[in-house]
Amino acid sequence: MVRRLRAAGYAVAVLDDLSTGRADRVPPGVPLVVAHVADRRTVHAALRRYGVTGVLHLAARKSAPESVARPAYYHRENVGGLSALLAAMAQAGVHRLVFSSSAAVYGVPGPLPVDEDAPTVPVNPYGHTKLAGERLIRAAGYRDGLDWVALRYFNVVGAAGATLADRGHTNLVPLVFDALARGRPVVVAGADHPTRDGTGVRDYVHVADIADAHAVAVAALAGGGLAGGGLAGGGLRRRYNVGTGRGRSVLDVLRTVEAVTGHPVPYRIGPRRPADPPQVVADPGRIRRELGWQARYDLADMVESAWSAWCDASHAASPVPA
Repeated sequence: MVRRLRAAGYAVAVLDDLSTGRADRVPPGVPLVVAHVADRRTVHAALRRYGVTGVLHLAARKSAPESVARPAYYHRENVGGLSALLAAMAQAGVHRLVFSSSAAVYGVPGPLPVDEDAPTVPVNPYGHTKLAGERLIRAAGYRDGLDWVALRYFNVVGAAGATLADRGHTNLVPLVFDALARGRPVVVAGADHPTRDGTGVRDYVHVADIADAHAVAVAALAGGGLAGGGLAGGGLRRRYNVGTGRGRSVLDVLRTVEAVTGHPVPYRIGPRRPADPPQVVADPGRIRRELGWQARYDLADMVESAWSAWCDASHAASPVPA
């Protein structure tokens, strides 16, 4: 997102505690403040020092299974961190925010695809923290005159280069790559879901498309308007799904990995994960109509970019056993 915004002509500064990030991912010439987002004093000082006019808030814990095991920690990190950020922004007079939300706010949705007006009934603490965050931001909009966009990501896949390879321990595609590298079968979390092949169905979206969605949200906030018309109440305060509108099962992903890598992907069926919805697929119509954004990449593109970055980052001619 830093690279995408700079390409669009925006000056960018980064604040990160580096608990999961790496300083070498920040492009040369971009200021990096190493601090936790809940450190209100440091956040406020950074906002003032760099003349910030808007914030992209991505700093959060994001593993649904981990949130089940550590609910208080997730609330402290995600809700507490956002609360401190909003206070620092209000103090510094910064009134534009793009918030990384999640499809987890929908829980187990009813009719698919799910749009932004669907009931929000999260089924895990992670989803609850994202919904609480949206509500905090909405309150700040009324109280502090904050203009905001909440982007409800669906399942993000892909990479934009070797230095940005996804090495997460919870996302499906890097877990598959890791299993290939170790010569182990992939563990599929449940094959008894009410889906076409029994495995969970998700809407996978390329990380480059996610970055583009942020860029159009920033442009809309900076310009004070929507592509499709005026703004209610004099400010932009909207939630948007960011997905492709197409559902893919876990087995679909494994077959795509096989096609891209040329390696068979053995798997075994394990138990379902706690509080795991059987299928979640986006209706991305609102962001297409109002901001002019739509996904450009399909699942094969996502896996190809992730595999290329994984191989480059592995510094090995053959990243999987022969």
